[in-house]
Amino acid sequence: MRLVLLGGPGAGKGTQARLIAARLGIPHVATGELLRAAGRADTGIGRQLRGYLDKGALVPDETVVELTRERLKEPDAGRGFVLDGFPRTLAQAEQLDLMLEQQEVQLDYSVVVQVPEDELVKRLSGRRTCRQCGAMYHVGFRPPRVAGVCDVCGGELYLRSDDTEQTVRRRLELYREQATPLLDYYRRQGVLLAVDGLGSAEIVEQRIALALAGNHQSRPDRDRRARMA
Repeated sequence: MRLVLLGGPGAGKGTQARLIAARLGIPHVATGELLRAAGRADTGIGRQLRGYLDKGALVPDETVVELTRERLKEPDAGRGFVLDGFPRTLAQAEQLDLMLEQQEVQLDYSVVVQVPEDELVKRLSGRRTCRQCGAMYHVGFRPPRVAGVCDVCGGELYLRSDDTEQTVRRRLELYREQATPLLDYYRRQGVLLAVDGLGSAEIVEQRIALALAGNHQSRPDRDRRARMA
């Protein structure tokens, strides 16, 4: 099965991508990991990527597309994959379709994990990070034993600048701007599944698994879809 996992910042799509990939026995392809791995390599593209990553600049679409293309050509992706972090834009979605067409395969589903904006703000703005070891906590969901102190190393916990409420709301606004045409694209193709992202990771995983199983069994080909978003 070939899947794309979508969702706003804090929706848990990375966690769900890993869980679903493990359940289906297919690779979890995370664009962020591909970029970091390529950036560590002593190659032309590696040095170029380090320049973008060190400056916090956006990596050009063509670079992301090429890294993804090469990853999906690897043998373990032959049976399928779960894409996490790509595509982010309509242009990237169109490029993904082209690369899959060249491999004579197609995307089965795009799954969007839906979480209300206020809940996303709560999830992200409640995160705290250890200055010393980088361990992550949450004031509501996973607090440290001692407030403001890392359980692992005793370092100071702090609120990252990109986790403040103002920054989080701006990130969500940018996500909506990019996601709206992307979701419309997959909805028109009849491959979009919307899943409630509230609840534990295990509950959300079960919802996704049930949605995939129900829709996959309900039609033998791409033109017959049921219970779509």
